[in-house]
Amino acid sequence: MQLTSTTRPVQPPPPAEITYSGQYSVNPLGQAGFLRLCARLPSVLARIAGLAWAIDRRAVLLLLACQLATGAAAAVLLTATARAMTPLLGTGAVPDRLRAALPALAVVAAAGAVTRTSVAVARYAERRVTPRLTTAMDTALVAAVCRVEAAAYAEDGFSDRQEAAEMGVTRTHVMVMDAQRFMSALIRLVTAGVVVSVLHPLMLPLLLLAVAPAGIGAVLTARVDYEIHYANIADRNVRGMTRWWATTPKYGDEVRANGMTDYLLHWYRALSERVDRRTTAAAPRTLRIALLASLAGGGFLAATWGTLAWLTVTGRIAPAVAATAVVAVQTTLTALSQLVIEGAAVFHTSLYLGDMQAFFDDAAARAPRRGASAVTAPVAEIRLEEVVYRYPGKDRPAVDGVSLTLRRGEILAVVGVNGSGKSTLTRLITGIYLADKGRVTWNGTDLADADPATVWACTGLVPQIFAQWPLRARENVTLGQPRGHDDREVWAAVDAVGLREAIEELPAGLDTLLAREIFGGTELSGGQWQRLACSRALYRRPPLLILDEPTSQMDPRGEHAVFERIKAIAADRITIVVTHRLENTRIADHIVVMEQGRLTEQGGYDDLVHAGGTFADLLQLSQER
Repeated sequence: MQLTSTTRPVQPPPPAEITYSGQYSVNPLGQAGFLRLCARLPSVLARIAGLAWAIDRRAVLLLLACQLATGAAAAVLLTATARAMTPLLGTGAVPDRLRAALPALAVVAAAGAVTRTSVAVARYAERRVTPRLTTAMDTALVAAVCRVEAAAYAEDGFSDRQEAAEMGVTRTHVMVMDAQRFMSALIRLVTAGVVVSVLHPLMLPLLLLAVAPAGIGAVLTARVDYEIHYANIADRNVRGMTRWWATTPKYGDEVRANGMTDYLLHWYRALSERVDRRTTAAAPRTLRIALLASLAGGGFLAATWGTLAWLTVTGRIAPAVAATAVVAVQTTLTALSQLVIEGAAVFHTSLYLGDMQAFFDDAAARAPRRGASAVTAPVAEIRLEEVVYRYPGKDRPAVDGVSLTLRRGEILAVVGVNGSGKSTLTRLITGIYLADKGRVTWNGTDLADADPATVWACTGLVPQIFAQWPLRARENVTLGQPRGHDDREVWAAVDAVGLREAIEELPAGLDTLLAREIFGGTELSGGQWQRLACSRALYRRPPLLILDEPTSQMDPRGEHAVFERIKAIAADRITIVVTHRLENTRIADHIVVMEQGRLTEQGGYDDLVHAGGTFADLLQLSQER
């Protein structure tokens, strides 16, 4: 049979326009001016210094010493230049003038050497503190996300704040450098400004006017950049997700076999071009700002040099002083320009740091604070009393008025259609979510009053969507919680799910890295990964074992082995099985049927089969497939 196509290919539509309207959609630089910038700089610099101080005090002290050395060297250089200029521009034989200027020239050379050395040492100190500071902030962000109440993930704006915090972490790569360069420019400016003012009081105001347009231009350009940043944020996020899904090997088969490659490339290219169009459309605005700033700055700079020439020609300052003024003016201009540029950079950093700190504060407020009561094994009874839970922003409760008692040694099966509240119920039982109404107790202790760490130490969970960790096979079983000095218990958990043969066939057995994308790694099949997830829960020997669709990707033999093992170890714990394969519920002592968040049926397998209710209907449908 030959497959032919008689229709012309349809040109795929472009990506939909995405309007970002999150919490951070307002440009924070929209009203930024010099006064606001200057007012924030001291606190921002103090904060950066405080963060760096907590990481590496010696590096911070070294940076400060380098800044002071640079400033002192600049003062010495200008002073020595003035001394050298007097004999060099004086009268007499050239050799005599050179000899007279030689000591001052030697000081100039030494000052230059000190400056270059200070810059090199400052870079060394900066490279000492920056990686560790970035790691500390990045780790703090990961910890903050991991430690919030799970319910926070469902709240509007949480992802926005997390994304903004990620930008703050990224900015830590350069914030020490920005602050260091700003302070260096400030010290050089003060030094050179003092010298220029001493030479003639009129010079410093002219220099400030010469650099002011550059500062105004920097702020205006920053506003434009931020406008483009916020206009592109949604497209960049979608483009990043598209790139990941299109290029990760895990989904390569689906992309290729379904002919999605050309369309994904079209989508990716269209998003990229849209981002580029917004960016290039802003180029004329930034060009106009740069030209006007340069024109204004050039006019004031010409006035500065004209004033210096006039002062020299009219004899108001000596030629030697004028020569020194040239060096001082150049130094001051460079320091002023650098001060404006780095000041804007530090101001930008302050916005990112503010976003990051706001997220940290929000995450700290959302960290579990439920009480200090400890739950300890064995867990003899778990009781739910009229439990209600509604996800943020939803009108209907996901779990609505559920009362249930679970006892040690029993297997509970939870069944129902998709969206009936089964997984939410297990999250309430484990304390991942706290009930809005009613209560969940373990051995009589309300989970709202219990230390969650003690609850989760007694829990083993195989979720419907489980992690495939890029770790060795051993750590995928133990997750870094070894029980002994050898692998006997690891192999026992592997044997319990019938995975020994597959593990032994791996290149390095339990030491094999389970990540095909990484050099030296390998990959398991979907069913093997699911068995490994089950072995992970069994390895913990938990008083409460929850398996949410634990065998959906397994072959019948593997499924039978897992359920036989669940039944064999049930006497020592409370076991909950969530499944769509209703034949597997035969092992359960008690079955509950959920519909729209409520328990509508419960009882034994034989009772529910003959009750003519939802369970019987679902069982018949599953057998007819």
